[in-house]
Amino acid sequence: MDTYVYLFGENLYVNLTNRCCNDCTFCLRNNGDGVGGNNLWLSREPQVHEVIALIAAYGKDSYRDIVFCGYGEPTYAVEKMLEIADYAHSVGKKTRLNTNGLGNLINGRDIVPLLAGRIDVVSVSLNESTEEKYDEICRPAYKDAFAEVKRFAAECAAAGISTVLSVVDVIGEKAVEECRRIVREEIPGATLRVRKMVHNNDTYD
Repeated sequence: MDTYVYLFGENLYVNLTNRCCNDCTFCLRNNGDGVGGNNLWLSREPQVHEVIALIAAYGKDSYRDIVFCGYGEPTYAVEKMLEIADYAHSVGKKTRLNTNGLGNLINGRDIVPLLAGRIDVVSVSLNESTEEKYDEICRPAYKDAFAEVKRFAAECAAAGISTVLSVVDVIGEKAVEECRRIVREEIPGATLRVRKMVHNNDTYD
């Protein structure tokens, strides 16, 4: 049975798609079938009503926030995500989008105005400190993806969405410091989060 919703740590995660335009060398998808014992490979993508029913079945007191993060890039299913986000707000829950930051390219339009007021926190995977290094480890399908990631994050922050950019500590202290500079100087209002490499059963944010 496909896993569309799963409890992990304090939050309830929504797995809408396996589609992604990056092929990151460090991605969990390359090392296993899921996290916390949840197989996140899908035989088909869910309908909105299916996801809402699964969220409701958990009961709103059993988790903290709704997080859009699975084995693909959630903005491939942006319209579904936003409907589910509206439901989450209707039951008093905050929403977070974990994204590679390429949603505008994926959808061929600016989706940030759609996110504002419906997604409370956007966590954007910056991953590296230069375009060359980003392309090497993320292997994006789109040209100039690194610049787009920064542009998307800046738009989100400017739209009043709480915006966090993330890097994994394995890139090294020098690269992390350069990422701090990028966020400070190029993405006003955003913050940087340095996280540890996630393995199969690790809790992640």
